[in-house]
Amino acid sequence: MAKIVISGPQNVSLDGVVQDPDGKEGFSLGGWFVQFGGKDLEQWNKVALDEALGAEAWLLGRRSYEFFGERWRPRSGELADRLNSMPKYVVSSTLEDPEWNNSTVLKGDVVSTLKQELDGEIVVPASYQLGRTLIGHDLVDELRLVVFPVVLGAGERFFGETGGAKPMRLLGTRTVGEGLVYLRYELVR
Repeated sequence: MAKIVISGPQNVSLDGVVQDPDGKEGFSLGGWFVQFGGKDLEQWNKVALDEALGAEAWLLGRRSYEFFGERWRPRSGELADRLNSMPKYVVSSTLEDPEWNNSTVLKGDVVSTLKQELDGEIVVPASYQLGRTLIGHDLVDELRLVVFPVVLGAGERFFGETGGAKPMRLLGTRTVGEGLVYLRYELVR
């Protein structure tokens, strides 16, 4: 059975904001990833590569799928090659013909079936709405966050309504570069 891991890594501000990290969505506080990641992004890239190499597949919502596909399909290099070749599953009711290679569209409530069919880590990158849904249905096994040193004060946050407390057990922490913090939590059932 596969393990569902929210990661990729999942980038958040100190106050949990995940909205518009690259500044291309038009959010007034967007662009915080580069602005507050600075020189630490070189080490962050190593974390992202390790996450991709350790994943059996990616599970994405449609918007995240389109975001990553636009950015990684034309690229090459170790991380791009891995992302372009790995299996990708997209949860969407509107996407019909995925353009990124090795992509499969999932319709309906099939994530638990996918979890039964695969064996390794199914990584959910940057899909906070999908992540919320998966956490709400107790399908997530692990959460990996990279916390950026900024409080934005506004914006879409990673955690929304969960339908109750979701206890977690800390698995580890480490710094990434000099200012980012990598946190790993296991969801306790």
